[in-house]
Amino acid sequence: MTTITESIDVDVDVSAAYDQWTQFESFPRFMEGVEEIRQIDDTHTHWRVGFGGAHREFDATITEQHPDERVAWKSDHGPTHAGVVTFHRLADAKTRVTAQFDIDPQGFVEKAGDKLGIVDNRVKGDLARFKQFIENRDGRPTGSWRGDVSPPGR
Repeated sequence: MTTITESIDVDVDVSAAYDQWTQFESFPRFMEGVEEIRQIDDTHTHWRVGFGGAHREFDATITEQHPDERVAWKSDHGPTHAGVVTFHRLADAKTRVTAQFDIDPQGFVEKAGDKLGIVDNRVKGDLARFKQFIENRDGRPTGSWRGDVSPPGR
């Protein structure tokens, strides 16, 4: 299991950054290797991803979501993939976005990419592209979902 944590400051307000991140279907526009995400319902998504010629599909459940604070999810089956993204207001139009991903690389190519730091660099690049994506839209997200999802057991 590999844990990757990266942060980036974006020049938009916290609500815009959060709202854009709730638009899972837009992830392929800024996340390398994410080929498609379909939002099935408020808490379920279907992912199709690729890395080094290998392609995987899995379903994921949004396990926690609080407007302008955090979004967390985990895969339901297949490759282990879990993440939490938090949003911290730094100023009226500046937000720190921190992403933590837990992944379990599968196969030789993914394991080699992980050992060589390619996965870490990919996450850094994804956050940089997220910053560019939302800032180039003048802080106007492609949509939003402001529902609240409590973690399991609450």
